[in-house]
Amino acid sequence: MDAGQLTAIDVHTHAEVSADGHGSLSPELFGASAEYFKTHTERQPTIGQMADYYRERNMAAVVFTVDAEHATGHPRISNEEVADSCAQHADVLIPFGSVDPWKGRAAVREARRLVTEHGVRGFKFHPSIQGFSPDDRMAYPLYEAIEELGVPALFHTGQTGIGAGVPGGGGIRLKYSNPMLVDDVAVDFPELRIILAHPSFPWQDEALAVATHKPYVHIDLSGWSPKYFPPQLVRYANSLLKDKVLFGSDYPVITPDRWLSDFDKLEIKPEVRPKILKENAARLLGLTKPAAATSEGATP
Repeated sequence: MDAGQLTAIDVHTHAEVSADGHGSLSPELFGASAEYFKTHTERQPTIGQMADYYRERNMAAVVFTVDAEHATGHPRISNEEVADSCAQHADVLIPFGSVDPWKGRAAVREARRLVTEHGVRGFKFHPSIQGFSPDDRMAYPLYEAIEELGVPALFHTGQTGIGAGVPGGGGIRLKYSNPMLVDDVAVDFPELRIILAHPSFPWQDEALAVATHKPYVHIDLSGWSPKYFPPQLVRYANSLLKDKVLFGSDYPVITPDRWLSDFDKLEIKPEVRPKILKENAARLLGLTKPAAATSEGATP
């Protein structure tokens, strides 16, 4: 992948259907999501179709599914399928894995194998769907492995459309997606690169606090049209967090076309705009070439 030739890197897209038609969510939960996000596309694109979509736009995309078998009982889409399908389109797709932390040692083994054998470049967690609090020590061996592997961990934060309108929210507890629960993770795993996904309604200020306080915590802007961003998020993106905010769409829930059209109208400084759209993600994902060494052997 030649990051220098890309116009943008979308760090948040979903593989919603496997090659054999198996969905990442149960029909009940997917139906609730489609109803909640009125703009959700009627079709669920395959990974190959996602590659074509992003290639046409000269963009790259991070692709993942969610492994929530313990909490939902719904079989996941295979991480290997996601990774290997992305490898067929390595010019535009970047695979992330998703491993249910309730799987214990098996989750740790799988995470290591996905990175070393399948080229996975990070991991997605959705605490509300997976039914765990991010600061639960049960998940710590998995975080430790991800930290050692040197890849990012992306956590869903804030409200979710999954389960919205279903009695009892489909069993999904919103409290697990408070970004302040990820603060303990950032403390206990100080070298772990973390992405807080979405404007974290109703905990936007908590997300900004964690991201400004912990040097390796980032925020992606997926799941919302930029015209609805809270003003404090825009203010921090333009200043204190200008090197730690990332473009994400949440495709196919929101298309990058719509997101970018609304982003064009947002009051973002000209020098910050390329950071958000590509440069910050390229650096975080290791897609930029390292700086040349000085004559003393140190980077500038």
